[in-house]
Amino acid sequence: MRAFVLRARAAPVDSKLFLAGIGQEAHTEILAHVLMNTIFVAQSYRDDVVVHLVLESTNDFSRTISFTSSELRNIGGFHEQNLTAKIAKALDASKGMSKEQSRVVESGITVRTVSFEKLIQELAEHYQLYMLEKKGTPVREVEFAHNVCFLLTDHIPMPKKSFNSLKRLGTQHINLGPKMLFASQCVLLIHNELDMRL
Repeated sequence: MRAFVLRARAAPVDSKLFLAGIGQEAHTEILAHVLMNTIFVAQSYRDDVVVHLVLESTNDFSRTISFTSSELRNIGGFHEQNLTAKIAKALDASKGMSKEQSRVVESGITVRTVSFEKLIQELAEHYQLYMLEKKGTPVREVEFAHNVCFLLTDHIPMPKKSFNSLKRLGTQHINLGPKMLFASQCVLLIHNELDMRL
């Protein structure tokens, strides 16, 4: 199983603000682009992927929206507007939730009020964690585990205080190349690398 976590530190958990942030300073379109490139292949979905989007711009609790590709039904099409609408729907479904609650939004999509740190602790029990880092091991030299989880961020880098907790969880640092890339480009390169090894 392949899992991807996008930590979106600038993304608001209010659906109207989320949609208003497309193309603006919050760059909420990044979430749709990552979804597009992790879940879809030509004329189909990948069937072995879970994507967790963690939106952190909030006055109460972070929202983690999870898309499980094998359970998705009619997502409505391969374009940014549909995918941002699905995220907004999940944010609306999360209204009134207290800390560490979970709701099913529709088949294959759930929303939880859990933080990035809590989510990663849970994932570390089932997956080997990998974080992109320019000083990490080149991806072609990495011997990947069977269940892999890749940690990415939006345009705001991972805070330094997160590094120690990730290290304690056994997170490995990998490097995709000499250029700084968008998260949505990184997931394509990761998929390609893993696909080539099948």
